[in-house]
Amino acid sequence: MNTIDPASRRLLDARLIYYVLFGVASAAVGLLPWLITGLTLPLQNLWNVDTLPADMPRTLLPFSQYALTLIVGLIVVGSAIAGGIARGKRETQPRLALVALIVGVLAVQIAATIQTATVVSEGVGQSSASQLYLALLVAVTIVAMVVGLLVLTLIARSRVPGAAIAVSLAAVALGPWLAGLALPLNSLGTDANFTALSIVRWIPAVVVGLAMAWSGFNSLGRAVASFTSLLALWIGPSLFTAISAAAGTRVLASRPAEMAEYGAQVFQSVLRTSESLSPLVLALVVMAVALGIGWMLRRRNPSPRDDVSSSFV
Repeated sequence: MNTIDPASRRLLDARLIYYVLFGVASAAVGLLPWLITGLTLPLQNLWNVDTLPADMPRTLLPFSQYALTLIVGLIVVGSAIAGGIARGKRETQPRLALVALIVGVLAVQIAATIQTATVVSEGVGQSSASQLYLALLVAVTIVAMVVGLLVLTLIARSRVPGAAIAVSLAAVALGPWLAGLALPLNSLGTDANFTALSIVRWIPAVVVGLAMAWSGFNSLGRAVASFTSLLALWIGPSLFTAISAAAGTRVLASRPAEMAEYGAQVFQSVLRTSESLSPLVLALVVMAVALGIGWMLRRRNPSPRDDVSSSFV
């Protein structure tokens, strides 16, 4: 029976604590677009008393029907950062390092959800409409945490095709995250903010293009992963637009079925616009350029490995 001497056990415990802290830091970076706003809760339509925007309480998440996509971005991007840390250190990480990392990420995200839900619950009261509103916001946050956990795990441990898909999903969530940095929630915005917003909207397409190049097409699994990544770039932002449009329509707030129908109509309409299709073109261009550069590097420096990513398979 193998035993671990006390000194080795203390070293292992210390390293696991570091991974918990890495997870906490990753989740905190994920919250950055909200942290820079000062954490003042957006005005709530169902708030019990009339309150000025500056007098709203502070919360760790921006619970609002107008910030659903931002909430997803805050959660998923933080989880993706943790996954990248785990993948970069997987050759030297101790046993249970991934578990420790996940514990750190979820500790921050769950604590933020509980604190925000508690504050909002006290402010909106106990009416059925208020409780439904709060339940939907909590549900969106929980779904985002589940997606984030999947992204984290795939990036950290999956072979290249699975990791490339996870990176692409994270890139979709990166869109509202970057938008939150470029034009912080609750701010009026300046010309510089709107210029930055027009630039950062292309970054997810660049990330997806690089993920597709990383995955490549030299096997069926990799080809499927690249196609799935492109599909995520097409469908994800359109879905975010539809959700934002439907959730932000106050007149439909008391009619969930009509809100869902309106959201579906917006989604189908947005899919066919240049706003949805042009990022696909950019992603394909980035992928082609990255593959071309990789091909030239391999020609210049022949290697028995079939691609530069084989060390990550």
